[in-house]
This record gives sequence, C-alpha cells and structure tokens, in this order.
Amino acid sequence: MYKTLLRPIFFAFDPEKIHHFTFDLIKFASKIPGFPVIFRSLYAVNDKRLEREVFGLKFKNPVGLAAGFDKNAVLYNELANFGFGFIEIGTVTPKGQAGNIKKRLFRLKDDKGIINRMGFNNEGLEAAIVQLKKNRGKLIIGGNIGKNTATKPEDYTKDYLECFNALHPFVDYFVLNVSCPNVGSHAKLNDKDYLEELINAVQSANKTFEIQKPIVLKIAPDLNDGQLDEIIDLVKSTNLDGVIASNTSTDRTGLKASKTQLETIGNGGLSGQPIKEKSTRVIKYLSEKSNKAFPIIGVGGIHSANDAIEKLEAGADLVQIYTGFIYEGPSLIKRINKAILNTK
Repeated sequence: MYKTLLRPIFFAFDPEKIHHFTFDLIKFASKIPGFPVIFRSLYAVNDKRLEREVFGLKFKNPVGLAAGFDKNAVLYNELANFGFGFIEIGTVTPKGQAGNIKKRLFRLKDDKGIINRMGFNNEGLEAAIVQLKKNRGKLIIGGNIGKNTATKPEDYTKDYLECFNALHPFVDYFVLNVSCPNVGSHAKLNDKDYLEELINAVQSANKTFEIQKPIVLKIAPDLNDGQLDEIIDLVKSTNLDGVIASNTSTDRTGLKASKTQLETIGNGGLSGQPIKEKSTRVIKYLSEKSNKAFPIIGVGGIHSANDAIEKLEAGADLVQIYTGFIYEGPSLIKRINKAILNTK
C-alpha cells in the first residue's frame, strides 16, 4: 500500500515539508486507540533468533533507523511500533540551529537516492533531553552528536563533550558524527590527529560515569584503503567500541540524474541506492583487514532484504536504514528481519 498509494502522494510534495507532515501523521495515528497495536502486528517481527548482543547491549533485532530522521527525538517511541531494533536520534548539537538555507533536501527518483545539505538543523541539546525523558523503554536509543556550525575549530571538542555529558543518562550508545559533508569547517574533523584527540577526550569523560556507554565513529563512504587503515588503527589506539559505515557521499559518479539536475541541486550528501556498493566495500574492508576486531553498523543503500543481507555478509553486525525507509516504507523492516531468519 505504501509504494502504490502513499509514496506517489508524498513524492508529489517538497521532501522537507512532507517529512514534517509524515511526522505529524505518525504522531496523530499513534494516539488513536488500537493503532500502535495494528502497526506492530503489521511490521514487527518478534523472534528470539533475531536478538544480537553488540557493544555489550542486547538488540531485539539488528535493523535500526539511522540518524537524521528523528533529529530531535520526538518520534522514537512511535517509530518503535514499526519493528525497529534500535533508533538513532540526532545529530544533536549543543545549541539549536536552523541549518543551511532551504531548499536543502532533494530526491533523485530515478536513482532511488536523496541529496541533502541540511546542516545539522536541530533544536539543540536541552530540547532533545526533554524528549528523551519520555522514553518508554521500547528499544535501544543511540545518540548521534556533533558540533554547532558556528563553533570555532579550537572549541570543537568542547561541543562534543557538552553533548556527551548531558545525553549520557538518556541514550544507550553514542555516535561521534565527524563525517557529515554538510557542516562548515569540515576538514579538521577528518584529520587523524584531531580525531584521536577528540575520541580520547570523550573516552576520558565516559570514565567519569559509573556506567560507561559504548562510543562509535561514523565514517564517510568515500575513504580510500589508506584512510580505512587509519580508521582501523584509530579504533585500536583509542579503544573505540565500533564504527558506522557509512555516512553520505559527495561522489556523483554513475548517477542516472542529469548533469543539469545535479548542478541545479548543488552540494550535499548523497544517500540511498547509489552508495550501496561503496558502503558495502567499506564494511568488507574494515571487517577483513581488522579480522573483525570491532563491531560495524552497516548503513547506505539498503532498499531490500537482499541489500541488508549483503551488508551483514560483508561483516556488519547491525544495519540501519534511512533513505530505503522513505522509498520502500515500513514493510522494509519486516522483510529484512524475515530474510535474516530465513538465512539461519
């Protein structure tokens, strides 16, 4: 029903406007008595064989929702009814910020992709905490954190630490988002020496809490083998708990979209099917070269159950969807979980 009825209607409107509309729609429907039960019966797969223990956490299934969809943690309780095993909120920054100027979200329908240059638009740390206090404990919540666009390079670490310390009681694991191509002064966040400094600072903060939370690094799909080797070394030297592979891409190679269309859209991070092979290659390289030394969350171009199985077979321990959720609808979660059960 989603692909034949709802998606054509949704895709007739501006992507960002329809994103907010669907949020309101899910929120409204979830308040109608019986609807959450209906959603769970339609989409959730409850089977002990789907459970995964990763980062010392028990996930009820390995299919999660990637960061960027529920930026302000306003819908995770309702989204849990669609059968996700975990949801990542954010990216959260210390202060609320509007992000980049609109229009900043674009569909590439022929490619089953999306280009965005949102720019970490979110309501800020305090607003996220207010929402996270409403957590009904249905599933694991990840906290994706970043820096404010206006923050000076010498204060980047301070931004990450502020988010980490404040969110620590409210999320189950943390993601250091250093690979988003849509924020200002991005270069420093890709410098290995700075990354080591940042991760060590966050690790030190983590040790001040009675219960330490897993910390993972989200990396770009465009890294070459040498850069991936550096990531492997970095994970080992800083005792990171794992990696998310991958973020959006700046590469436009092989797209069906015309050169004119891409020039009209301009800069931004590409997600969806066009980056499927890139992210899978990164997962496979990290897994094999490190001898599976750390867990990997695979994300990028998962639009079918087979896409998810490919990520898992390449070495991912968990998977996340975002663009595939928009193109394929909530039934994708059920199809992936069913396929995982059938491969056992």
